[in-house]
Amino acid sequence: MLDLSRLRALHAVSVHGSVAGAAAALGYTPSAVSQQIAKLERETRTTLLERRGRGVALTEEARHLADTAQELLTIVERAETTMEERRGRPSGLLTVAAFASAARGLLPGVLADLARRHPALDVRMTEVDPHLSVDLVARGVTDLAVAHDWDISPLPAPEGVEHVVIGYDHCDLVVPAGHPFTARRVVRRADLGGLRWVCQPPGRVCHDWLVRTLRTAGFEPEIAHVAEENHTIVALVAAGLGVAVVPRLGTGVLPPGAVAVPLEPGPVRRLYALWRTGAARRPAITEAVRTLREHWPAVAAAPLPGDLPSVPGAPEPARQ
Repeated sequence: MLDLSRLRALHAVSVHGSVAGAAAALGYTPSAVSQQIAKLERETRTTLLERRGRGVALTEEARHLADTAQELLTIVERAETTMEERRGRPSGLLTVAAFASAARGLLPGVLADLARRHPALDVRMTEVDPHLSVDLVARGVTDLAVAHDWDISPLPAPEGVEHVVIGYDHCDLVVPAGHPFTARRVVRRADLGGLRWVCQPPGRVCHDWLVRTLRTAGFEPEIAHVAEENHTIVALVAAGLGVAVVPRLGTGVLPPGAVAVPLEPGPVRRLYALWRTGAARRPAITEAVRTLREHWPAVAAAPLPGDLPSVPGAPEPARQ
């Protein structure tokens, strides 16, 4: 008889491509995941992982077993959803993947609220790139994801995954104190030429938006500094080393030496909650989505434009 927890560990390795990635997603140590795989190898009398340089790769037999594991985990999820629905209250384990600024600026209050109101619910969060998180939901590795998109890069919505808008995160132009733009009420895109920029690496949506916007306006961007984290980007701006476009969520209070000026038209990114269709009736999903939308107005730095789509059982969030 194959052990489901060991199959879950193998499935996580197949999705994340490494034992360390699987461990982070499951909330285990890498040693614990390796032990689960080793026991599964003994049970099946099959080699499942092969050494490849510093990492591991699944054997052909392991890939077939991982596919079967995904089918079994889907069946288990349906059973768990039915049982939780019959109990009528959120309970059990709920795994959440969130991108960095949401993990910092939105999720702490949401997780604390869920823990206080639903002690039978065990919510565990992992910080994940927003576009990777969609695939993790589709594969059943995580139950719920908080992701975002921009107008130039719509969020993919694979079959079997449902989503709802949580809110809209506005972005500002952040400049050093004393910059001529600090005296303006707004800055237009036509005024952005001839500036030195601090931004995220190529391939990130913020970087791609900046390059496309400036080139559309007739300017070739001069990117002087590249950093992953918004806090690092803002620190570089505060030091007088360039200007940047920064989302408000998760940025917090700007340090001395940095000033935010609205752009017109300004970039806006949409925040989504995503979950598998098969888990849509699960009270834990409904309550988590409702709580995300309930907390959004308190952390958003601007009113929510337009009407947000409804989600079953979730009240419309109040506007600021």
